[in-house]
Order: sequence, then structure tokens, then C-alpha cells
Amino acid sequence: MMRKTLALLSLSLGIAFVNPLWSVVAQVPTTQPIPIPTTPEVIPPLQLVNVQTACTPQNCLGWDEQLWGKQGDKQALLTSIDNSLRYLGTNKAIAIYQNYPIKEITLDRVRRSLLRFRQLVVSSTSAAQLQAAVSREFVYYQSVGNDGKGTVKFTAYYEPEYTASRVRTSVYKYPLYRVPADFKEWAKPHPKRIDLEGKDGLKGNKSKLRGLEMLWFRDRMDAYMIHIQGSAQIKLTNGKRTSVGFAGGTDYPWTSIGGELAKDGKLPLSGLTMPKLLSYFRQNPRELNNYLPRWERFVFFQETNGTAATGSINVPVTAERSIATDKSLMPPGALALINNSFPYPAGGGRLESRRVSRFVLDQDTGSAIKGPGRVDYFMGTGKLAGDRAGITGGNGSLFYLLLKE
Repeated sequence: MMRKTLALLSLSLGIAFVNPLWSVVAQVPTTQPIPIPTTPEVIPPLQLVNVQTACTPQNCLGWDEQLWGKQGDKQALLTSIDNSLRYLGTNKAIAIYQNYPIKEITLDRVRRSLLRFRQLVVSSTSAAQLQAAVSREFVYYQSVGNDGKGTVKFTAYYEPEYTASRVRTSVYKYPLYRVPADFKEWAKPHPKRIDLEGKDGLKGNKSKLRGLEMLWFRDRMDAYMIHIQGSAQIKLTNGKRTSVGFAGGTDYPWTSIGGELAKDGKLPLSGLTMPKLLSYFRQNPRELNNYLPRWERFVFFQETNGTAATGSINVPVTAERSIATDKSLMPPGALALINNSFPYPAGGGRLESRRVSRFVLDQDTGSAIKGPGRVDYFMGTGKLAGDRAGITGGNGSLFYLLLKE
């Protein structure tokens, strides 16, 4: 969502969304090792594989059976495909694919692959039928992962929904800021978060930010989470609604607040999730002054008037059908197949983990999403999406699907 900040809300818990972050998960191998070059040349981020070997019944079970049935989300997948096709028709896409490092992956091939896959989704009546058609007509390029063997670390992010005021009050006092008009001229190194907003989030460098307040929140973590997620839907205190999206950010890397807490022995790193992190700060509110400034990056926003969350390729991201990857390595807008465990509602307010395979479109990126071994999965908007994103993690696999040549 122009989540250049990204916060993944996931188990990674290093949050960048509770992301890289705020958590960690066990390493579980999911595929056979992928042959990689032994020369000193740069290793390609994707390798052509025989999916029957790399994607075993154990780690690719289902092949997106969730497209069918009462709760099927076939239309969501079609919408996401159409969004990518729109992007692939832009000058930006043309320029990027002219320099894409894997010569077999071209703009024309990515576009034709999406068009044909769309036809197959529309005409298929079952997961088995779609899988058979895809296996006949497509080849698979697997991410080499973070270990050269295809192991990809998954996190998830979402679009939060908060209440805010357009004016400061005694209750709503933590601001979200517009991007300064002279931001591109700011000298580097940029001011750090603590320099701009102060240790308590209120008393920073007013000469830099004065008059740029766009919305005010009652909870400091609300504004901070929007920095992490990169966008939010807003319910205003006057009864109206709006939304905000990423407009710019200072030049500092992601720092996992969960990781910092674990490093200081405040919380165990194992099993650290976003809900646990938020619970810690509710019980120890003074610790916000210590830990939030450790993520030195500061993010600016623009009002988007209720529009959907937008990815880095400037198209809307679709709940559970859009992913974020490192766009210096992965093909933007392309069709992918992911396999990982995600939490699903199980009744009674509980969430249970299920391993699934999902067809997705690569439409976003984030400052915490680096290298071929990282995927951030967009969960959607609102509390349930946030609850699910906050405990998503684990190791899975990532394949890009392209028509046979």
C-alpha cells in the first residue's frame, strides 16, 4: 500500500507490521534444494523448476481449492488479475521489464500469462481442473528463498481502521503528518523519529512539522501502526470517513520493535506476535517512549478519501490475493503461487492455522521486505484482518507462473 514502510503484521514479528519482525518462526524446509550456479556471478532470484518435484503433495496440497464453494473468492482473484493487467499496460511497467535480470521473463510473457490464466479461472469448475490446465500450459519459476533451497519467510500485513479527529483535543492528541513541501530538499542524514516527534510522540522538532498535522489519534500506537502498515481507513469523530496512504518517509531501515524487546529480555522472541506486543505496551505504557523511537524512520501521509489500499505498483491490493516482495528482484504484477500456513476463523473467536496454496499477484513491496526469501501477504482491512496478520508467519514457498514458450 505504497507500503514502503512496511510493516508486516506478522509473525515475523519483527513487525513491520508486526513484522519482520516482531516475531519469529521455526525453519521448516518445504521443497527440494534448487540447483544454483556455483560461479561468482550473481545468483538469479528465481530458478526454473519441475513443479512436480519442487511442489510435493505435502507442501502444495489443495492448489487453491478455496476458489470454489460457498466462501469461494474467485471474483477477488479475477479483480486482482485485472489490476495487474492495468499496471502492465503502463510506461512504468515497460521501463522496469526492459531491465529485468531474467531474460526469459518479459513484459509480454507476464501479460499473456495473466490473460490466459484468467481465462482458465473463469472456465474451470474445480481446483483439480484448474490445476491440470495450469500444469499443461505453464512453467514454474521458484524463488531461491533465503537459503538457496526455496525457503521463503512469510509475514502478513493489513489495512487498519481507526477513529481520528481533524482537530487536536485533550483526547485526540497524537498526530499523523502530511509530507513537507520541501521534503526532497531535506539534507541527509534525515532527522530521526525522535528528532521529529520527540520521545513521547508529542514534543519533536516543530520547525520541521508545524502545520502539517492532518489527523489526531487518541492512542499513540494507532499512529505508529499506520506508519508500519502504510495506510489506514479512518472513521472521523464527526461521523464521516476518509483514508490515508503513504506519501514519503525518511531514509532509515526497518527496526523490529519486537526484536528490540526480545533483545532486552522484556519478552521471549519465540512465539512473539503482534497481539502479545500490544498487550505488553498496554501494561507498560511508559515503555513506548523507550522502544518506539528505536525505529528511526518517520513516515508521511496523504489523504486518499476512502480509496482502497494501494500497492507499490499503484493498483489496489486485494485481500488474500496480493503479496509484497522485493521489487528489485521479483517481477511486478506477475502471477504467483504461494504455499504457507495462515490463520483462519474457527468459531468462538478462535483462529486456527491451515496450510494452503494460493494464487496471488505480486503488487506491493516494503522497506522490511528484502531479498528473495521474503513475502508479505495482504490480509485485508479491519480488526479480523489485523488479528490474522498479527500471528501469521512461518516458512513456505513461492513460485511464479508463466506460459510455456
